[in-house]
Amino acid sequence: MLLLAGSSFTQVQPKYLQANQRGTLLLSSIKKYHLTVNEDSNQLMVPLAKYIPHLQTPWPYASTNNFTQKVLYQQPIALLRLPAAKALRAVADSLALLGYGIILFDAYRPYAVTELMWQYVPDERYTANPAKGSGHNRGATVDISLYYLATQQPLVMPTPFDDFRPMAHHDYMQLPADVIANRALLRGIMEHFGFVAFETEWWHYSFKNHTQRFPLMNFSFQALNKAYQKATR
Repeated sequence: MLLLAGSSFTQVQPKYLQANQRGTLLLSSIKKYHLTVNEDSNQLMVPLAKYIPHLQTPWPYASTNNFTQKVLYQQPIALLRLPAAKALRAVADSLALLGYGIILFDAYRPYAVTELMWQYVPDERYTANPAKGSGHNRGATVDISLYYLATQQPLVMPTPFDDFRPMAHHDYMQLPADVIANRALLRGIMEHFGFVAFETEWWHYSFKNHTQRFPLMNFSFQALNKAYQKATR
């Protein structure tokens, strides 16, 4: 049974974090991760497959079909912090009433993947600077689009995923009216449930106050999924 997230949260104590060679603070010990969850259930990483039905997960970073043309991780599991997972479930429930489902390109990703992405595109408009880390490394950011439940076909959006042209920016308006409406639909419902848009990527949303609430992590998908099983036994 899932732990319940409280309305408030406890900031992870510095004693649980360790600086890497860049001086970036990471939660790098699964034992310490369990301690943070014991202190605050909001820190729990939740597998979204147990939380959100009809989730499409094409996983471009688990293939060569991404901007690096390299496989960046293997055997991914869609994971988010418990409050973000609850909010995304509310998004999915509301979308389902309108006939839409969620396409999830990426959710949690290990910090090491952020380091690798930065080598290919060292531009903070599109990739996270490893000195700061990514909301994905905190388990609080999703890359997302929409599809029609009836046909299983995606809604038309301004660009493909991980397109770094100005057309992917939220303020780019030289688009067909239906595309602008689809982008606005996604943004409106995500923001309603507590996610914040990233202005240069129409697909990228982070849960509110994530940099203060959740530490960066470099755990494998399997390690966090195993930790979830242990925490919810």
